[in-house]
Amino acid sequence: MDFAFTDEQAAVRAAIERLCTPFDDAYWLARDTDGAFPEEFVRAVVAGGWLGIAMPEEVGGAGLGVTEAALMMHAISRSGAGFSGASSVHMNIFGLNPVVVFGTEEQRRRILPPIIRGEDRACFGVTEPDAGLNTTAISTRAERAGNGYVIRGKKVWTSTAQTANKILILVRTTPREQCAKPTQGMTLFYTDLDRRYVDVREIGKMGRKAVDSNEVFIDGLPVPMDDRIGEEGRGFEYLLHGLNPERVLIAAECIGLGQAALAKASAYARERVVFDRPIGRNQGIQHPLAEDWMRLEAAFLMTLKAASLYDRGKPCGAEANAAKFLGADAGFRACENAVLTHGGFGYAREFHVERYMRESMLGRIAPVSPHMILNFIGERVLGLPKSY
Repeated sequence: MDFAFTDEQAAVRAAIERLCTPFDDAYWLARDTDGAFPEEFVRAVVAGGWLGIAMPEEVGGAGLGVTEAALMMHAISRSGAGFSGASSVHMNIFGLNPVVVFGTEEQRRRILPPIIRGEDRACFGVTEPDAGLNTTAISTRAERAGNGYVIRGKKVWTSTAQTANKILILVRTTPREQCAKPTQGMTLFYTDLDRRYVDVREIGKMGRKAVDSNEVFIDGLPVPMDDRIGEEGRGFEYLLHGLNPERVLIAAECIGLGQAALAKASAYARERVVFDRPIGRNQGIQHPLAEDWMRLEAAFLMTLKAASLYDRGKPCGAEANAAKFLGADAGFRACENAVLTHGGFGYAREFHVERYMRESMLGRIAPVSPHMILNFIGERVLGLPKSY
């Protein structure tokens, strides 16, 4: 058992840290203020070829694993970019995994290179207003029409749909009541986000203003047969294949954000003098920050374990879910303590930790709630009766 990074993994992390250096606190504060998508940052990521870090070499990717992708996303978030930076490229790092695994050779060569080159930008349409985490209850439908399909329905919390030109979307092709199991009858498509048939409405939200979240209303979107990923009716199965990598990446991003907050808090605690002594000398300040360091490091170990299992083709559902749970919790606590360490100045935007605090809530909520992770561990790991 070796806890050291390989030379290649260390090089990935160092390269991303260099890439992030020009995008400093002032840049991300400005994006949080004006809500402009961080195009300059995304162009830098594209120029470095990093969007293809976990995609096959034969389509222009680097052919690396989820471990390296997690190190990349961790470094982005830890730089101070937080979820504003990580979410601007997140979907294009992990989201097309079903295409890599289940797409045809023609689809991989047609779909993946434009994503890697930054020519296409994809969003992910799964969640619906009336379904939430119960994905089997989605009602968006795709009906056969000639040599293709027509999609009608609505999605919600679809990130980057304001600027995306493609969508990976899960829909029903067979009504739920006609299926032997509720997980059957759903189909996955990767197709054009054609604005003639799609209305995208942005949702105002608590944090991560620079990366849009949206309601998407679809009315008669035509989809050619060639844009169907895998077999009709097996979309949920394909989607599950990408859930563990997403949990790993989200965990890494939460941990990076928490570490950015911890660094700010520690620096402030060393420099801030009250009653003729630095506040960091007080155990009431020092101990919570020390606990944050331990939580973040422990969560990162679970994240790397889950990533390593996935890259070796081993089962990793429990570890990936645990990593997301632990990473989100540790990141949130570190952000909260960073605000408290700053006292009144923690409430001021210029010190950045309030932005981290707002963004840290995202990792606790999405893409799966902590309560559903506890259900998963209780049922699948501990063998307890299903509770819902």
